Amino acid sequence: MLNNIKNADNDMQVYDLWSEAFGDTNEDIKFFLENCNHKTCVGYYKNKRLVSMLFLVDCSVHGIKSKYVYAACTLKSCRSLGLMTKILDYCKSNNDNICLIPANDTLIDYYDKREFSIKVSINDIKFSETDEIKEYLLEGYALSEPCALMYKGDK
Repeated sequence: MLNNIKNADNDMQVYDLWSEAFGDTNEDIKFFLENCNHKTCVGYYKNKRLVSMLFLVDCSVHGIKSKYVYAACTLKSCRSLGLMTKILDYCKSNNDNICLIPANDTLIDYYDKREFSIKVSINDIKFSETDEIKEYLLEGYALSEPCALMYKGDK
């Protein structure tokens, strides 16, 4: 099943999936793709079609090199198949420290079940990106108590 997971940075299908999931315009997506310098898109392909993805953006948390999950999404027609869990497991097998900001309170439990159980302040996440990209990375959540969740591997 891991052979269905690969980098998707330059795949035009990223636009379609992102747009369906978040409703952003191609201009907004292009801005992020062209201006976020320290990112990798990890995607799950089904019959050569990108059906689930997330971006890993280089960051640090409390001075520790980490990856930040951004724009995690799955096509509506492919949800509830465990594809995002497979991508997250793949990312955890290749990275010791991963953080994310859940989009809403219901996702806190979802990510906790996937070992993102350490709460940290959003202010503790540092990026080497432009201010515009930093804003992109830290917007779009609706949490009653804003926080980031962290996965720490044992490598």
